[in-house]
Amino acid sequence: MALFRTLLFAPGNHARRVEKVFTVGADGVILDLEDAVAVAEKPGTRKLIVAALQRPRTCRAYVRVNAMDTPFCYADLVEVVGPGLDGIILPKVETASGLLAIDWVLEQLERERGLARRSIDLVPIIETARGIANLREIMGAGSRVRRCSFGAGDFTFDANVVWTRDEAELAHARAQMVIQSKANGLEAPLDSVWVDLQDMDGLEASAKAVKRMGFQGKTCIHPNQIPVINRVFSPTPEELAFARKVVDAFAAAEAAGSAAFQIDGKFVDYPIVYRAQRIVKDQEEIEAAGRAAG
Repeated sequence: MALFRTLLFAPGNHARRVEKVFTVGADGVILDLEDAVAVAEKPGTRKLIVAALQRPRTCRAYVRVNAMDTPFCYADLVEVVGPGLDGIILPKVETASGLLAIDWVLEQLERERGLARRSIDLVPIIETARGIANLREIMGAGSRVRRCSFGAGDFTFDANVVWTRDEAELAHARAQMVIQSKANGLEAPLDSVWVDLQDMDGLEASAKAVKRMGFQGKTCIHPNQIPVINRVFSPTPEELAFARKVVDAFAAAEAAGSAAFQIDGKFVDYPIVYRAQRIVKDQEEIEAAGRAAG
């Protein structure tokens, strides 16, 4: 499982941002064809994105296409799917049938262009009340989807919910994202962007809250948000030290025929061990990504 702490949005038609976006420390980049691009500029932006995908980089590259009920989605897919693309971000997914239709288009494009089957990742954004209501069917559709993303901005508008700083009104929808992801064999979901670029304390609080809820990372809209989110979704030195102690002690205990023991006064059994193994693995992924970027 690849690490997705941060996915940074960048307007596909903003040449200066696109030039720098792959070097700012995000685990992945989303070149945008949807909200950040005016209607008149969408056709021309596709070509700019295709060119950007050919540049050397050390992080994953995604493209957010337009929603499937727009006149732009199909042409977006036809033009951007090819070598250099890691995946598609699909906005406003509300039904399993809609998701499967896009999956089918991607499979035809992969075959036509000599790409491995299901090599293009597909990340649906759930950002309407209907999408939340249909999560079980969407996530259990049997598509290529490995993880989903939550979009709070469109969700709060659609559901007539006031998006507050503490985000308590989003707890139910977020909990459903985590539960249905796990129930249907998907990775932990990705959380929404934080839109107040001046409120870094609010960003950190939001990231910590969704990490506790079971999310694996957040999308973001400015490079300054990346260090905060990456730090929150990385093991602390204390967490890592304890996790390594647990992993080492468990290996010794298991060899001696025991599966439950104490470390530093804390009871340890299989769930604690599995979490510790995950923390150690996450740190290895982070260090490997750092070496690749360096």
